Amino acid sequence: MSYRTIEISIENGLASLMLNRSEKHNALNAEMIEELSIAFQNLSAMDEVRAIILSGKGKSFCAGADLNYMKNAAVMSREESIDDSLKLASLFELMYRCEKPLIALVHGSAYGGANGLYAVADIVLAAENTVFSFSEVRLGIAPAVIAPYIVKRTGASAAMELMITAKRFDAQEAKNIGLINHALPQNELKAEADQIIAQLFKGAPKAISATKKLIRKITNKEDISELQKHTAALIADLRRSEEGQEGMNAFLEKRKPNWQNQSNEDETL
Repeated sequence: MSYRTIEISIENGLASLMLNRSEKHNALNAEMIEELSIAFQNLSAMDEVRAIILSGKGKSFCAGADLNYMKNAAVMSREESIDDSLKLASLFELMYRCEKPLIALVHGSAYGGANGLYAVADIVLAAENTVFSFSEVRLGIAPAVIAPYIVKRTGASAAMELMITAKRFDAQEAKNIGLINHALPQNELKAEADQIIAQLFKGAPKAISATKKLIRKITNKEDISELQKHTAALIADLRRSEEGQEGMNAFLEKRKPNWQNQSNEDETL
């Protein structure tokens, strides 16, 4: 299958999947979500694939949601918004439950929903100068769909601070709280990934898959289908709320939303 928003190559058992909307900083849109879902379904079923590396082409790993995607989401009906959110939730769960080891390489920036793309990976390497942010509350919404995977990595306390302040933070802080596994100079990411792949390939494929399932079984105490319904409904309701509409309009109009002190010259989204 040919893709428009991602690139895939497979060599010597390693599948390299690259987000390919560099002109948009690899921002998520409906097409990318659909193509990623198809790609992970296919890669999981390929016996010749032993591991998958996920990365972003260009200056950023992923800048969050695409501008036009956000515009469309702002005017959806509740039912349409829930369905749209469930597609993203289903993608994250598909990636999280992938049979093959998944390594994410993060660089540049990872905002909003982008954090879900690497949080579902088994091992995350990030360039030291990567800028992270859970910026949703500044748009009048919540990081609902990605929250289950972030909290699994960081625990509730760290996730709470980052999500309700929407502050920007670097890879070292992300590593300190368990959000990523390793923070490295950007020019060392590939070499580190190659070493990890070499170690993975020494293990038996079915044993690795069984180990992944074991860890998920131990750590997953929630019924994920019910959790997905809840998070999808939450983001749908917040998108349509007064704050959600004001936050979206302010973002699109490049102004501060009405709940921010207009004299506060704090960082932009």
